[in-house]
Amino acid sequence: RLSQVNNIIAVSSGKGGVGKSVISSILALVLVKKGFRVGLMDLDFTSPSIHLILGVNDVFPEEREGIVPPTVYGIKFMSIVYFSKDRALSLRGQDFSDSFLEILAITKWGSLDYLILDMPPGINDATLDVVRYMRKVKFIIVSTPSLLSLSTVKKLLDSLQTSRVEVLGVIENMKMDNSSSIRGHIGGTRFIGEIPFDPELEKCLGKIEGLLSTKVSKELEKIVDKMIYHNV
Repeated sequence: RLSQVNNIIAVSSGKGGVGKSVISSILALVLVKKGFRVGLMDLDFTSPSIHLILGVNDVFPEEREGIVPPTVYGIKFMSIVYFSKDRALSLRGQDFSDSFLEILAITKWGSLDYLILDMPPGINDATLDVVRYMRKVKFIIVSTPSLLSLSTVKKLLDSLQTSRVEVLGVIENMKMDNSSSIRGHIGGTRFIGEIPFDPELEKCLGKIEGLLSTKVSKELEKIVDKMIYHNV
């Protein structure tokens, strides 16, 4: 099902609350804006949120010798909420792996330039399964300037390095003017950009034009240009 997908990028973090899902969503929107064919998959089965960030309502996959994700705002979007209807799911271990593999097997992405995976935070079953079953995957790690976030990011980076997975780089999110930078504290991993704290972001959730006008979007455009045109 992934043979026609050119690039798979997993957006992950060491802990929750760092804005990872917002970055996944806006990254997909920015790539579509630049003319790429994009898919977006919410792999946080326990607490999916991409549908809320994008304001996705009343759309469902089409059954056609598999599941064809609906296209929303130019993005082929897949989420467990299509099947769980916002019920809380507690999937761990083999239960998660079985659900992940089933969705992976039945989802027909077609031809994509980029498939963005919004990962659950931390080192977990989703991370292990993605590394195992999606050989082309590369990771972007999201952190905030906090020491706690940085500490968990280092553990995640160590785990990915042990698994010999390529990490495109680390994004520092919610950067305040007076906060210290994590730039010099991530070892040999690339630092690919910082995104300032945007107090207007909350009111833009669920509104695509609003999301694309945020500081997050503007900085992600710069990061995407680095990734695409400078092989970063």
